[in-house]
Amino acid sequence: MNTNAVVSKELFEIDNTIDELVKKIELLDYVNPTNIELEKKKFFDSKFTITPSFKYPKINFDGFYLHRTFFNQKLENIEDDVIRNLYTDIIYSYMSLIECIDNIGNGKKFYYNCLGAFGTPTETDVENAKFILHFEDEKETPEMLPKYSSKEAEDYFRDFSQQYKFSYSIKHSDKISAIAMVLNNIQTLVINDNHTFSENELKVLTNHEIGVHMVTTMNGILHPLKIFSHGFPNNIETQEGLAVFSEYMSNSLTLKRLKELAFRVIAIDSLSNGHNFVKTFRLLNNTYNLNENEAFYVTLRAHRGGGFTKDYLYLSGLKKIFDYHNSGKDLTPLLSGKVSLEYIDTINYLHEKGYAIPLKHTNNAFRKNLNKNKLVEFILNNLK
Repeated sequence: MNTNAVVSKELFEIDNTIDELVKKIELLDYVNPTNIELEKKKFFDSKFTITPSFKYPKINFDGFYLHRTFFNQKLENIEDDVIRNLYTDIIYSYMSLIECIDNIGNGKKFYYNCLGAFGTPTETDVENAKFILHFEDEKETPEMLPKYSSKEAEDYFRDFSQQYKFSYSIKHSDKISAIAMVLNNIQTLVINDNHTFSENELKVLTNHEIGVHMVTTMNGILHPLKIFSHGFPNNIETQEGLAVFSEYMSNSLTLKRLKELAFRVIAIDSLSNGHNFVKTFRLLNNTYNLNENEAFYVTLRAHRGGGFTKDYLYLSGLKKIFDYHNSGKDLTPLLSGKVSLEYIDTINYLHEKGYAIPLKHTNNAFRKNLNKNKLVEFILNNLK
């Protein structure tokens, strides 16, 4: 830490307290149903007519206690206006997150909490999704065909990660809606045992999950302020945007993958229009010709918990990061932890004041643009 920095005892006490509280509220620990495959079978057996009844993990924290403890933090003792304003925003953002978790499975309550925490697609977001979906599917190549087990995927992740100087845990699960995901609070990669992976998916996932999500996890825990680890407000859009941009820079991003992100926007928009699980599934399957299996999982991601709007942020985040990079700006500060593009000035300020250290881990894909897919580049350049 910079010896010239004015160390605020109160700031670090508040930061440590928030860190301890936030460790208890990893949303992805709770929002993934525990009975996905059972409900999928029932849904398919009903010829797609019966809305699935999902069950969720039991919440192991007291939401009221967390609310009270967050609001008991004496932010007025932080003398620096920039940092005090940041922590004010942080506390309000975690209030929304606690409300989300408290109401998982509680229908409209959860959905309305998600609107506060993540928002919902704008008209422009939906237009961008439809723009992507109007292109004819690419011809499938051998590397796009599923053939690798979850154990083989684990081996692929381990080989890929040798280029990075950090270690993390790998777990397997049959109860997640994603095919792989990073749990930031325990530095763990979770791989979906129900999925058979293609070679391209493994390239996408390693550059996405390890190249960005694990890199920002490992960078975040190194700073004097733990806020870099547990997350700035609205960090999801930036983090997912960086992760998909890593796919692009590593020549892993395909039209099929872009369509996957576009379908998520369409599903969230359907949710926002009041459609239930069955209607969203039929929209994807019948109107957009998405196959039944993929349509189920995209619909699941949108409707889990009662209406989880986060998924539209992947595409909007990608566009913002793509434009930011093309304007000549440096992505490095955005890899310093779970940070947000809209707080870039605050991130740089914290570095200047000695509350953050220089980046230890970077994304190797960001060093050189290896993308050779001209259609993908055309699409990204023409998103609104």
